[in-house]
Amino acid sequence: MVFEFAEGRGGHNVREFLGLPGEKGWRGKLVCDDFSGYKACFELGVTEAGCMAHARRKFHELWANHGSQVGENALKLFGELYDIEREVAGVQPPERQRIRQEMSRKVADALHQWLVGQRSKVPEGSATARAIDYSLKRWVALTRFIDDGDLPIDNNWVENQIRPIALGRSNWLFAGSLRAGQRAAAIMSLVHSARINGHEPHAYLNDVMQRLPMQSASRIGELLPHRWQPAANS
Repeated sequence: MVFEFAEGRGGHNVREFLGLPGEKGWRGKLVCDDFSGYKACFELGVTEAGCMAHARRKFHELWANHGSQVGENALKLFGELYDIEREVAGVQPPERQRIRQEMSRKVADALHQWLVGQRSKVPEGSATARAIDYSLKRWVALTRFIDDGDLPIDNNWVENQIRPIALGRSNWLFAGSLRAGQRAAAIMSLVHSARINGHEPHAYLNDVMQRLPMQSASRIGELLPHRWQPAANS
């Protein structure tokens, strides 16, 4: 897991991180919400994959905050998509893609048809209209996962991993400087990557800090979390 620190939320920060534009820039599929900073990436070869959880969340807010019948009915259809995802969680990507195309596509088509029908019944500018428009305007991206067994239906896993950082920002408030923020991002990248790879972060950092002065530059990669092995005497 890699964290990047930037002074603002401009799209150029995203493009620079991905190496765009450029022949060696990343050209994969990016699972994301509707943050405007990503938009230019899609014009430079990156494929947009929408986060279904963000679309669902808007209807949940309608239902939870206003008792909306539209919100409740939408949640049922979103729930059917997630029921299928739970069934395919443990299968290989080719089989996951096959099941999604057979089952998820029908549910998604029904949801899309229902959303189009509901949109004509609600006033412009209403919360319900905004929730529906979010999904309809990004429908191709939101349903891209159906035809790709390697894609998740949403980016909830990533959001759960970065939640401690997101919660901490309001407490930390200031990094001190651009360089300090970049250093903090590098440390967070190591700590969270260690945890994801099954290491106890403190033990990992303690071992690495002791070995680092004696580690040759050509072997520094061995200390990265996905390659690290504890010292024999630890």
